[in-house]
Amino acid sequence: RPEQIYLFFLICLIFLSCNDKKVPDISNIKLNIKIERFDQELGSIKPDEISEKVPALRKKYTWFFDDYMEKIISAGPVTDTVYYTNLGSIIQNKDYLELKSTVDKTFPDLKQQEEEINRAFKYIRYYYPKQKLPRLISFLSGFAVQTPIGNDYIGIGLDMFLGESGSRFYPALRQSIPAYIAIRFNPQNISPRVIESFIREEMFPDQDSDRNLLSKMIYNGKILYLMDTVMPETNDSLKIGYTKKQLEWCSENEASIWAYLLQNELLFESDYMKIQKYLAEAPFTPGVGENSDSAPKLGIWTGWQIIRKYMDKNPEISTQQLMLEQDSQKILTDSNYKPRN
Repeated sequence: RPEQIYLFFLICLIFLSCNDKKVPDISNIKLNIKIERFDQELGSIKPDEISEKVPALRKKYTWFFDDYMEKIISAGPVTDTVYYTNLGSIIQNKDYLELKSTVDKTFPDLKQQEEEINRAFKYIRYYYPKQKLPRLISFLSGFAVQTPIGNDYIGIGLDMFLGESGSRFYPALRQSIPAYIAIRFNPQNISPRVIESFIREEMFPDQDSDRNLLSKMIYNGKILYLMDTVMPETNDSLKIGYTKKQLEWCSENEASIWAYLLQNELLFESDYMKIQKYLAEAPFTPGVGENSDSAPKLGIWTGWQIIRKYMDKNPEISTQQLMLEQDSQKILTDSNYKPRN
């Protein structure tokens, strides 16, 4: 019947228009940011070539080079060439050479990561055309840092993303790096961690004036919602840094988590020691769930669900408007967030 056909097409049109709003067309946005392989360039320099080749490397990598030498590998101040000696010792070190070999085998190229990050940056440019985008520079951190942000760059510490090929290194680091952090040391985490760092540090840094738990929840929820928007094909578990099991636990216990926060009057609590456990990286969230089976940082996950509900309930609000909204109570009220198991 004609009216049924018309209704079918109308539903399709509505569905497509909804999808268009969520995933804009970025095909005309030209962007081709490469990950610069500082790790390979430094690794190709022999100890007796340092004084000859390092000055050109410093000129090319500017701010990153200085931060790397002084803060990451502690070779010494770059204003004095005595750091050449320390650098020579580091690049000849047996552990460094073994780590370099593993990184070279695991990451002969970074094409997939470049594609993923460029796609996310295109979405960022769609929503924020004037946003300055960073250089991307890969390096060996000596298990010090994953994605440091400096003046004009985001670094990618490849040894912190080795996955299975790094499994022989990671157990020895357990004292300094807990297992619940190390489970995210895999190649799939490179793109989400780069984009999260960029959004948090460069685009929307946390305002220290927002002290209560609700404000922290909403802030973190907005960060993750922006990741939803610019990384629409990325799994939720990678965005928030959960295992699949932790994500499932949250979904199954959403109403209980919310009831716990309300019953313990935590939303407007601003005592750092009381609220930090709902925001921090940990193996689980203390006090919630049975036998330590809860997911960690439940305040952040719940804030994310509130923001998603808020945006679903208020389709007229743009992503840009959401990110500018500072009234956490208004967002909670307008979301009508009332999960039920």
